[in-house]
Amino acid sequence: MSALKRSVPAMKTRNSFALQALVFSLVCAAFTTIYITQPVLPVLRAEFGVDEARASWTIAAVVLGIALSNLPFGLLSDRYPIRPIILIGGVMVASCGAVCAMTGSLAVLIVARFIQGLFIPSLTTCLAAYLARSLPAESLNVVMGAYVSATVAGGLGGRLLGGWIHPPLHWRFAFVSASFLVLVTTVAAVKWLPQNNRTLSADAGGVGFIRLLATSDFLRTYLVAFGAFFVFSSVFNYLPFYLSKPPFQASTEIITLMYLSYVIGIIIGPLAGKLSNRIGNGFTMVLGTAILGLSMGLTLIQSLPVIVISLVGICAGFFAIHASAAGALNRKLTSSRGRANSLYVLFYYIGGAIGINLSGYAYVFSGWHGVVGLMLAILLIPFTIGITEIAKERKNRTIR
Repeated sequence: MSALKRSVPAMKTRNSFALQALVFSLVCAAFTTIYITQPVLPVLRAEFGVDEARASWTIAAVVLGIALSNLPFGLLSDRYPIRPIILIGGVMVASCGAVCAMTGSLAVLIVARFIQGLFIPSLTTCLAAYLARSLPAESLNVVMGAYVSATVAGGLGGRLLGGWIHPPLHWRFAFVSASFLVLVTTVAAVKWLPQNNRTLSADAGGVGFIRLLATSDFLRTYLVAFGAFFVFSSVFNYLPFYLSKPPFQASTEIITLMYLSYVIGIIIGPLAGKLSNRIGNGFTMVLGTAILGLSMGLTLIQSLPVIVISLVGICAGFFAIHASAAGALNRKLTSSRGRANSLYVLFYYIGGAIGINLSGYAYVFSGWHGVVGLMLAILLIPFTIGITEIAKERKNRTIR
């Protein structure tokens, strides 16, 4: 009997590890597709004979697609079984990846990337909602940890894949590799995801989207997500153009190495959460914004070692803002967690899409100085909201 009792936790541990691996693989593969073209944007500009803003739509289109379809897929995941949604989404993302690898038209490439963005939430948002609905609390925290790590690993992996495949082969082969990964992980998820025995979301009777947007506390947090990703996505999107020109004239391989600074997000996320517990989400938000703004200024110093330091600071500042904003949102929620977090993701990706677009015009007209100036102006959003949060947190502590 004692041996049987010992085997039950061991079986649960194995099952939990298998589920973490499955979730990590699918989410990582999905996020890998988003940023494939980012390190080779100067190559795309030259190959298709377009300006920086036009080439950058190969990233902006994906981000815009994710923003537009995130809420609809969130609703679908509450009403329909997860396996068909994942299967259809995975096939669509992989098929469009094949189109991206074969097309000789930038317009077709951008449209295919947009469709990829539309279906990526079927592999990410729907999976997160399914896990929240299916798993007990003690298992959910662990598995969602794998989910968050996969978003960082996938974002980095896509950039490395796109940058390091070119020029030994060609940037198109990166789409072939990514599409294969998406298909394999999609089939694995459809086959091995555990059965969901719960039919209703925990938030089924909660507050609606309009009510959430009308609540000032939540709206402020959404604007922080908008502003933070506006800046972060723009920096890493126009960095290749900045570094490929004099005085740097960095190769695609060197530019790709710069994206390794993204790894800091794996460390900063949990640390920012702990820091927020000690000094408050508002103060962490302000501190992260200050670090991000200072690091943006450092990028104007034309030295590759300084650029490396500045990128580490940019990643540290961004992930501190992101973690503190998400923490502030969920601390304030008593219901409708799914809807509230869907809106957070919506504002997050809309900020990225608009940021990449507007920063393209800033870069075309004023170069990197124009991008930095625009970013510093947008950082006023999380900075001022962070100060507001500090005041509210102090008031709440006084009341208690």
